[in-house]
Amino acid sequence: MTSTSAPSKPGGARVHVQRFGTFLSGMVMPNIGAFIAWGLITAFFIQTGWTPVPQLGGFPDAAGNEYTGLVGPMITYMLPLLLAYTGGKMVYDTRGGVVGAIATMGVIVGSDVPMFIGAMIMGPLAAWLMKKVDAIWDGKIKAGFEMLVNNFSAGILGGLLALAGFFGIAPVVTWLSHILETAVGWLVGMHLLPLASLLVEPGKVLFLNNAINHGVFTPLGVDQVAQQGKSILFLIEANPGPGVGILLAFMFFGVGMAKASAPGAIIIQFFGGIHEIYFPYVLMKPMLIIAAIAGGMTGVAINAAFQTGLRAPASPGSIIAVLIQTAPDSYVGVILSVVGAAAVSFIISAVILRASRKRDLASENAGDLSAAIAQTEANKGKKSSVLGTMGSAAAEGAAPEAQTTTIAGPIDNIVFACDAGMGSSAMGASVLRNKLKKAGVTDVKVTNQAIANLTGDADLVVTQNELTERARQKSPNSVHVSVDNFMNSPKYDEVVQRVKQSKGDSE
Repeated sequence: MTSTSAPSKPGGARVHVQRFGTFLSGMVMPNIGAFIAWGLITAFFIQTGWTPVPQLGGFPDAAGNEYTGLVGPMITYMLPLLLAYTGGKMVYDTRGGVVGAIATMGVIVGSDVPMFIGAMIMGPLAAWLMKKVDAIWDGKIKAGFEMLVNNFSAGILGGLLALAGFFGIAPVVTWLSHILETAVGWLVGMHLLPLASLLVEPGKVLFLNNAINHGVFTPLGVDQVAQQGKSILFLIEANPGPGVGILLAFMFFGVGMAKASAPGAIIIQFFGGIHEIYFPYVLMKPMLIIAAIAGGMTGVAINAAFQTGLRAPASPGSIIAVLIQTAPDSYVGVILSVVGAAAVSFIISAVILRASRKRDLASENAGDLSAAIAQTEANKGKKSSVLGTMGSAAAEGAAPEAQTTTIAGPIDNIVFACDAGMGSSAMGASVLRNKLKKAGVTDVKVTNQAIANLTGDADLVVTQNELTERARQKSPNSVHVSVDNFMNSPKYDEVVQRVKQSKGDSE
């Protein structure tokens, strides 16, 4: 196996935005199931829900009996504490999560609004402080006193931070929440909310759509739901209409691989909710960002006009998820917003594609889509199993992926690592696992995880090219293999042969 030159050091504003956005969405995304559960309970059981139940919805019954219900405690306590614990754990494992949850309880009790922003601040902050405090006496505690010191230090620091949150952080975050609420209300009242698409649509393509949706709109939207029963903010980024319109235009007026792959991409985007699949198409024709923005603005304008909203985040941004979370009085507006957004983005995209069709036919080549996919994944700072599948078809016959280092010694533990440790790395691990099984190799452990969770005990770590440097820092003693495409890399066959050779050498 050949070696590659060292990857360029990550840097620049874009990388910092990626990391910050990944951190924000990393707090929210693991807890999306809890948000959806709360949204469904709200939709069914509150006083204006589909099947009102006083004991669950928390409203007085016919006899005047008062009930706490599930809806209020879940949004006041459960959801913020989950965010705080997750954020704390990201910084300092379970210990950080526990201290983060303790500290956040002070912010929750000290405020009269749901403390999602407070939780996303206090959880990681408390964990970071706990990490610094532990470093003070690291290696200095006498044997037998470790548990005593660890438990009391966490309890004392957590208690102090809870008090600080109650008296100091809560008033500030409450003030900030009211400012943001007023700003959103002003945008809605002035009919300016569609202007948000000027930032949202380019941000989706160039950075992290999950960071925009779950890091910004989800916390603000849940606050709105608590007061109004629904929120339009859940629809600003999740509306599948703009992407569908662009893909439809490629299906009718595109050329080459982009045209051939568009129908399948529509199904994945519209029903599967994977919006990132249309980003390479926009990057192939940067002018299409105008279509995305116009479609997004149209969708938001229709939702604002009909005063629609969702009960909870639509994740993924599938039409199915959107309709499930739609408030009972919002179906007409939501459906029209999707159709309108798709129609506007389709018309504008069609005009742009038709205007350049002759030039595109003259210079058509399969590498265009492959390059756009690579650019999309570079902009997002992570790979995608969905885009990878498309790229494998588009890039057939292109240069093989780069990889690093020569593999030596027995290989028993292979880890696929990506930014989140879920979708793309899981698919890559599955592909290699199947290849090893077909080759008769059954005693090699192949797993997937986030780069941040690498422990350094893997014999071989597989990452995409731009993530290898980060993986090497987390697991310096492992052999690192870099690929362009998790789903269909020709290097997997070489890895299988090397694994078999290493097993033979070790016997």
